[in-house]
Amino acid sequence: MSDTLTEVKAVEETVVEETPAATAPEAPKPVEAPAPAEAPKAEEPKVEAPKAEKPKAGRPKSTAKKTRTVELTLTVTASAEGEWQADLVHGTQRVVSGLVIPAIAVSKAAKELHEDIAEGIESVLEAARDQHRTRMEELEAELAKVKAQLAELSE
Repeated sequence: MSDTLTEVKAVEETVVEETPAATAPEAPKPVEAPAPAEAPKAEEPKVEAPKAEKPKAGRPKSTAKKTRTVELTLTVTASAEGEWQADLVHGTQRVVSGLVIPAIAVSKAAKELHEDIAEGIESVLEAARDQHRTRMEELEAELAKVKAQLAELSE
């Protein structure tokens, strides 16, 4: 009987020696008594203990105050004739559609908003001014021609 106790102690020592020290502490494994000396020892497959699930790293809650945003979309368009119109959309609802705006109001508003916006608007306005000057010169030439024809008929 003392042989059996010695063998059990040897098995216990072996189990303790095989456990790596660097791993996380696990629940102690039960020690099984060895089979009788006459039975051949068969290798049992190693069964790993189920790994504990890691806690999910969730997104930390923000402590910042949430601000309410309002989505307004203002679209300002110019026609080829130099007429300006505005459309205003609040979220998905159209508030204003096709509102006619004077070109000078567009220019002033653009200057108030930002220099880059003002430059873009000003280039469009300058192109419209050039177009109107050209048209005015054509009309003045036609008017002079009509006045000359009228003077011929009056004499």
